[in-house]
Amino acid sequence: MKHMKIIAGVALALGLSAPMASAQDMAFFRIGTGGTAGTYYPIGGLLANAISNPPGSRACDQGGSCGVPGLIASALSANGSVANINAIAGGSLESGFSQSDVATWAYTGTGIWEGKEPVEKLRAIANLYPESIHLVASAASGISSVADLKGKRVSMDEPGSGTLVDAKIILEGYGIAEGDIQPEYLKPDQAADRMRDGAMDAFFFVGGYPAGAISELASQHEVKLIPITCDEAPKICEDFGFFAPDTVPGGTYEGNADDVQTLSVGAQWVTSADQPEELIYEITKALWNDNTRKQLDAGHAKGKMITSDTALNGIGIPLHPGAEKFYKEAGLLQ
Repeated sequence: MKHMKIIAGVALALGLSAPMASAQDMAFFRIGTGGTAGTYYPIGGLLANAISNPPGSRACDQGGSCGVPGLIASALSANGSVANINAIAGGSLESGFSQSDVATWAYTGTGIWEGKEPVEKLRAIANLYPESIHLVASAASGISSVADLKGKRVSMDEPGSGTLVDAKIILEGYGIAEGDIQPEYLKPDQAADRMRDGAMDAFFFVGGYPAGAISELASQHEVKLIPITCDEAPKICEDFGFFAPDTVPGGTYEGNADDVQTLSVGAQWVTSADQPEELIYEITKALWNDNTRKQLDAGHAKGKMITSDTALNGIGIPLHPGAEKFYKEAGLLQ
């Protein structure tokens, strides 16, 4: 997998591999995220820190880490949902983040996975938070609706990303073919740079708000969020049940004072059935302890939306047995 960076805990020089015990009872666990300008990346760092408890750390009840004893977790920047699932299937990642739609397609061999081998060992750890579909337009472009994208320079996000998949669905739902626009396939931070230079009219991004690349762009360049609704394009929600109505609150991004209606998909933490049951049980338990709650609340705006009450929402693939064991013990699953 290309473009990987580590933001929590450990260097590649330590030989990251599938969880394995060493003489010091140390194990490594990687979380594939997304680009550094998105939401997956910082959330991955928060979760990696929360579940880590390296050998020699102080005990949780003594003010130390409340993660999994002996575990060193790391969050890696990657190309998003599709790339993370492929890496999990290939054994080069222990876990990763994925949009709910992409995970379901991969497991069932439908949608964008039609004609490819289903990822039958894909398993869920938790639903995390809703990922809002952002359509960001330069104010100078004159774009005020999805229909206005015709003839415009529009970045759909890079190949392998869930954003690209959803951007195509949205265009089709509004009766727009890719040939009707001037498509480009860039990461959101690259698309934002192009927009600053006047070389991009609009770009799609799927992720939790506020997204770093959009916040930075809005502070330097006049942009507007474009509404996306199933009232305007009912076929989207009729054909794809994983979309839910969503609202980006006014003031989230500079220059956008009013609420903007859009759609969302769930951001989910997924792994492989090959990961040990006890390890995933302990990781799930660490995810939902009180210490992690404090880190999530303080660490990122989207962290407050990661709750045990919504941990099982919208999951279209089987739970990992270790996660299932925890949720049953916690009374969240019958």
